[in-house]
Amino acid sequence: MGAVIEVSELTKCYGSKRAVDHLSFTVRPGQVTGFLGPNGAGKSTTLRMILGLDAPTTGAATVSGVPFHRHPRGLRHVGALLEAGQVHGGRSAAAHLSALARSNGIPRRRVDEVLQEVGLTEVADRRIGGFSLGMKQRLGIATALLGDPPVLMFDEPINGMDPEGVRWVRRLFRRLAAEGRTVFLSSHLMSEMENTADQLVVIGRGRLIAAESVRDFAARGTRSSVMVGTPRAAELAAVLTAAGASVEPEGSAGAEKLAVTGIPADRIGALAFENGIRLNELTTRTASLEVAFMELTADSTEYQAGQPR
Repeated sequence: MGAVIEVSELTKCYGSKRAVDHLSFTVRPGQVTGFLGPNGAGKSTTLRMILGLDAPTTGAATVSGVPFHRHPRGLRHVGALLEAGQVHGGRSAAAHLSALARSNGIPRRRVDEVLQEVGLTEVADRRIGGFSLGMKQRLGIATALLGDPPVLMFDEPINGMDPEGVRWVRRLFRRLAAEGRTVFLSSHLMSEMENTADQLVVIGRGRLIAAESVRDFAARGTRSSVMVGTPRAAELAAVLTAAGASVEPEGSAGAEKLAVTGIPADRIGALAFENGIRLNELTTRTASLEVAFMELTADSTEYQAGQPR
């Protein structure tokens, strides 16, 4: 099967609450797959079940065709970063990695290699308790890379990273995927998914919403709109609405701009010309990942501003 993550009808219940609900998807090698969902959607629970840290109520999750716990010396098969803070603060970075290397039959030289890879060589002998969150994230990534595994999983890996760190992480994930590894990445930052991911798995309330390319998800989730500027906005809005368009004022009051969906820009221009209405702007705006995500997960958001669901 190769380095494939396969989730099949995965379900996890905590009492009467169903955190993950008959979830099925596949994560394949050679690409970065983003894992998206509103807070409380079940992302972290799913990752923990893939790694065997939580037992599913029903269903199954496999890595390279078998449950993760059946892989001997797991760090050689799957590297994961779930919570960067879950390390012994009294140990040094080098000691932490060395202990993991010994327990997984990994050569000691890999400790030095991954410390250099993540930029922590100079602080290798410092206690982890004095690390910033960004440094702990780098150490967590080093831990995931330690066994040179074919499958890598990261939960919110850029929290606490500075801009340089974010760029470094982005390049690293793209390189790992280009090497043929399976890279599964959870993040709440749409900009990072747009810049890093090839494919998306999107869930809400524990259920699958979409499993497709970033481009297809953005295009499916929202229609393109046309920005129209005119000194006769109210009049043009009436004309466009009569022609079947949806029209919303854009910007502050008096800005004389309209966001139009439902008809293309050339049709808007023709209608304006036919009615003698001058246009200052006519710009098509393509669909964005963020807008698509907000639209398609709106019914799956556990809490909306000022209104619990």
